[in-house]
Amino acid sequence: MKTKLLATLLLFACISYAQTDTRLYDIINSVSADRIKSDVTTLVNFGTRHTLSDTVSRTTGIGAARRWIKSEFDRISSNCGNCLEVFYQKNFVKKDDNARIVKDVEIVNVVAIQRGTKYPNRFIIMSGDIDSRVSDPNNYTSTSPGANDNASGMAGTIEASRVLSKYTFESSIIYVGLSGEEQGLYGGKGLAAHAKESGWDIVGILNNDMIGNITGVDGVVSNRDFRIFSEPVPPTETEQERRARRFYGGEVDGISRQLARYVYKTTKTYMPEMNPMLIYRLDRFGRGGHHRPFNDAGFAGIRIMEAHENYTQQHQDIRTENGIAYGDVLEHVDFEYAKKLTAVNAINLASIAWAPPSPKTVEIGGIVEPSAKLRWSKVDGAKSYKIYWRDTTSPTWDNYRYVGDVDEHTLEGIVIDNYFFGVAAIGADGHESPVVFPNKVFR
Repeated sequence: MKTKLLATLLLFACISYAQTDTRLYDIINSVSADRIKSDVTTLVNFGTRHTLSDTVSRTTGIGAARRWIKSEFDRISSNCGNCLEVFYQKNFVKKDDNARIVKDVEIVNVVAIQRGTKYPNRFIIMSGDIDSRVSDPNNYTSTSPGANDNASGMAGTIEASRVLSKYTFESSIIYVGLSGEEQGLYGGKGLAAHAKESGWDIVGILNNDMIGNITGVDGVVSNRDFRIFSEPVPPTETEQERRARRFYGGEVDGISRQLARYVYKTTKTYMPEMNPMLIYRLDRFGRGGHHRPFNDAGFAGIRIMEAHENYTQQHQDIRTENGIAYGDVLEHVDFEYAKKLTAVNAINLASIAWAPPSPKTVEIGGIVEPSAKLRWSKVDGAKSYKIYWRDTTSPTWDNYRYVGDVDEHTLEGIVIDNYFFGVAAIGADGHESPVVFPNKVFR
């Protein structure tokens, strides 16, 4: 009888934690396609936003664009009682630093921080790119609308800040327009270095680069598919960590991959009509986006983008050849789709910012035993913990158990050799941290 009662109580406890937070549905419904369209249109109308373009004009060039972005963040902050700390973050790049830097240039990012109430130095970041380009990466005078690449990601970031500024979070959220992406990821390098110097505890960056196209060059049209690119393990791992992976696993379980799985799970829970595609690669084949400098600095980072690209609309001079219209112009952006991907970002930013931090340490044991043993460092603010496990070939965390406010648990009858395991911290309202793959072993 006692066993049955205990099982019933545990079931009710699990149900209460598993319930969704209705605020996230409100956030989804608050994202506006019309506002995103208006912001993309404004960015396109600056003519060019090339990194090396005019910085003095009030109407043309990257200087006018970044001043407008800052004014939007300032306006949003004013409407929420100055809840955003808005500033320029700058770094200087000299001529010939690479082949695309043909003159000295100041790389200027526009940053807006929504400070958390409990963990103000813990950050989750959403980024879009300010700059644009045409066929010649060094042509900084020709018209370069960059409507999808990447006014869509920048407008989505502004819109997410407008929606989420209505809420209060335990952790801090950063909304940022990064510059210099097309010239060598300079904006991301500068902000990642600033984060290290400032001692920021970064959970991860959601890099949004092209979130507005639904018609692929392959003929596929879809307003539901999107890709999440993530690196398997941090490039900063030590040789000791690399050797340990040979024996304990973790080849596809780095911090960026856990962030990608988090976005996948949150999206499938709150936006089940969407099809998030987990791509096991840093970025598109042989290419790189603005999350990479954060990965290089040891932070988690992923790229969220459309699934079906059209290369006739990327990095192209505006022209018509053989009946094909080339150019990244406004009419190719699907604003309802951009709205959906903006909502994907917003609910994940909110969920992470409402959740407690992840456990710093997760240890695993149970070698040559019919069980898996886990123990972890407890987290201030966590009300419970959740153990996940999955088949070693599965891309997602498919099994879990709530274990209460404890710091260790044994999964009886689950053989350690057959699965991968992880632990997440759960807050009072059910929001959970990203999963932590075991980083220590005990016997």
